[in-house]
Amino acid sequence: MSLVAYEDSDSETETGKTEAPDASGRQTNQLSSPVSCVQHFAPRSTESGCELHPAGSSGRSGWSRVYEGPLEHLAQNNNTDLAPPYCQRGYSGHAALSVAYKNYEQASSSSTNSGSGVSQKRAHTDSTTAIKGIRPYIPKRLRQENSNKPEKEESDQRGSSDCDVKLNVSGEQTFRKISELIKPYLGSKYKVTEVPKSLIFCMSKHSGPVNEIQWCPVREQSHMLLSASMDKTVKVWDAVDTGCCLKTYSCHSCAVRAARWSSCGRRILTGGFDSVLHLTDVETGAMEMLYQLWKGKQIFSTKTEFRISALKFHPTESNVFICGGFSPEVKAWDLRTSKVLRVYKAAVQQTLDILFLPEGREFLTSTDAVSRDSADRTIIAWDFQSAAKISNQIFHERYTCPSLTLHPKEPVFVAQTNGNYMALFSAQRPYRINKKKRYEGHKVEGFALGCEFSPDGTLLVTGSSDGKVFFYNYHTSRIIRTLSAHKDACVSAIFHPVLPSLLATCDWAGEIKVWQ
Repeated sequence: MSLVAYEDSDSETETGKTEAPDASGRQTNQLSSPVSCVQHFAPRSTESGCELHPAGSSGRSGWSRVYEGPLEHLAQNNNTDLAPPYCQRGYSGHAALSVAYKNYEQASSSSTNSGSGVSQKRAHTDSTTAIKGIRPYIPKRLRQENSNKPEKEESDQRGSSDCDVKLNVSGEQTFRKISELIKPYLGSKYKVTEVPKSLIFCMSKHSGPVNEIQWCPVREQSHMLLSASMDKTVKVWDAVDTGCCLKTYSCHSCAVRAARWSSCGRRILTGGFDSVLHLTDVETGAMEMLYQLWKGKQIFSTKTEFRISALKFHPTESNVFICGGFSPEVKAWDLRTSKVLRVYKAAVQQTLDILFLPEGREFLTSTDAVSRDSADRTIIAWDFQSAAKISNQIFHERYTCPSLTLHPKEPVFVAQTNGNYMALFSAQRPYRINKKKRYEGHKVEGFALGCEFSPDGTLLVTGSSDGKVFFYNYHTSRIIRTLSAHKDACVSAIFHPVLPSLLATCDWAGEIKVWQ
């Protein structure tokens, strides 16, 4: 192997300042995401955690195919300000990506013109195995750019790396841990749910209203709580042990309306008012997703034709989800191909919520369609495979239904209505309403209030526009108790899937609380 000296190269003493590649041939500390250590003091806990903030971006424009160039051109720019969306070709505000694409095109043209008489410089490509004593060639221009960076920025990067290492070594905030509070309940069935009484954690890191919260569906990792907010961020919390924010994802440029865990608990699907869908890896974050993308692995990120308000994964096909929003159409996507599988067309303006019925062969959509005398098309039943309407005459009262929830054991579902009550329906055709049961007493008043059954199916819980949480007996439809949880409208209240009587609530002011 021979080394070639170029006219714009520096001496060995200057080259020695460059970092040595690791075993994979990549520069160390090139793709680590920015990390800032923040100490949190949760009630009944003095543990400290780290909040990770992958860099966000705004003002993106232009969508094209995924970049397929080698990762080394990206790593040489030593720029950590890279963030989703990952399928964008070029957008303003990120000089690093434009330089990477330029280098990639220069390398391609160099290989094409190698047979001509014009002398061309060869683009360096690191080998997969580092050779001892030989440093890779880095263009002088890039070395000068790196050397001109302020020392403060370098120290911040070093501090971020130290914090990240400390985070992983300590094991206190890692995503794969199993909470000591959850372990005793993993081998047994869920016990009877009781109404929570005391406040455990109050988490207020969001600067805008919280639209949705969800516990991780994997029982061993159900200490994690997902939240989507109008402040354009998605957060993952340790809502069982410490009440700390584990990570913040800022990949959207507008409010995040919907966020859902994947069935494996490793990924988060998000959609918002920027009409963009993102699938984010929880453990590695955005930068690692970008790295995996350049290695050739499929990462889902796409722009839709409408603002997104509802997302639901298929209960049996983990790579399929349904997306709805400010559009008369609802679409089913496949993450493996990044393509639309089916389109469900309804003569409505907006889809408010989506609910899969048992086994996933049918699903329901609640819409904003309300006529003067009745509310046909307010709830529509669809056949998932054929995209055909099964019924649009399910609910006949003049109220929209902002949310739907399925009973965990019985073939029934509940619809939250803007008439300040919840209605009970059969989950089997013809989806008749139960006129003998009506859960009323709370206030909706136009808020997209969620409702949910307890894991044992005995309680029905909902938030209220006055900040309270209402607990109903499922069988008698009577109010068991009310909880004064928030000052602003309580948007959602959900029970923990493993720990009995543990409840998480969120409100329109951005607060998330955990009760027991």
